Amino acid sequence: MSYTLSQPSTTQRSGLLGIVIGLHVGIVLLALAAKTIAPQIMEMPLIVDLLPAPEVEAEPQAKPLPMAPPEPVKRKPVPQPKAPAPQLETTSSTAPAESAPTAPPQVAEPAPPAPPAPPAVSQARFDADYLRNPPPPYPPLSRRMGEEGKVILRVSVNPQGTADSVEVRTTSGSSRLDESALKTVRNWKFIPAKRGDTAIQSWVLVPIIFKLEQ
Repeated sequence: MSYTLSQPSTTQRSGLLGIVIGLHVGIVLLALAAKTIAPQIMEMPLIVDLLPAPEVEAEPQAKPLPMAPPEPVKRKPVPQPKAPAPQLETTSSTAPAESAPTAPPQVAEPAPPAPPAPPAVSQARFDADYLRNPPPPYPPLSRRMGEEGKVILRVSVNPQGTADSVEVRTTSGSSRLDESALKTVRNWKFIPAKRGDTAIQSWVLVPIIFKLEQ
């Protein structure tokens, strides 16, 4: 058998077109409804609670130790000076003592007499006329060369009035003049130094001047 397809009628075509349009409109409405029903994400404000910072325990500070009150300084007792005890003179005796005698009052002793003044000391001398000490000779060579000068001799005079030693204290500048003075003064006589009336050893300076006559 053969079937033949019949052409749809105008009414059918219009119905089909309406169905298609209706489907499209329904799809559009469904899409709009879906967009309306879709949950909206609302922006909520961000709330942050600020927690207080944890308290840090402070390190315990070292408390100063209580100071003990200073001990009072103990002062040593100052020894009181003892009163001087009276001195008693004791004597040795074989007889028994009947009773202690009362010490007589002490009498102040007189001050000892002042020592006598030491006797005056007189210096030795060489210039007395009666000694007759000759001057030293002028050396002939020194006279010809015109040598002049002053020599000072240091002489040790013994209690007998003679020279124990003679030395040059200050030179004249010429050994010939000094030697002439030394040889002469060794033989001089002196008045010895005295302490009171007693002759003593002493030193004396003897100046001798050598000067040519003009």
